[in-house]
Amino acid sequence: MNRTDMHPADIIAQLKKRNLSLAAVSRQAGLSSSTLANTLSRPWPKGEFLIAQALGIDPAEIWPSRYFDREGNPIDRKKLIRDRRE
Repeated sequence: MNRTDMHPADIIAQLKKRNLSLAAVSRQAGLSSSTLANTLSRPWPKGEFLIAQALGIDPAEIWPSRYFDREGNPIDRKKLIRDRRE
C-alpha cells in the first residue's frame, strides 16, 4: 500500500473524472457546499468516508497517514481524539 496521502488536487481531479465536485458531494450529503473542502486539509472521518465513497475506494487509500502509523499499523483514531481531550 502506498503510504503517501493523495494530493488534494488529485482528489479533486478524480472527482471531476466522475463528473462530481467536492461541493456536489457535500450537497448530496446534506452539508454546506464548502464543508468537504475541510477534509482535504484536516482529518474528519465522515468527510473522508463521503469523498472515498464518491471515488469508490477506501478512505485509507486516499489518506494512509490518517489511518496507519509509520510501521503500517492501524491508528486508533478514537483513542487519538480521547487523548487530545485530556
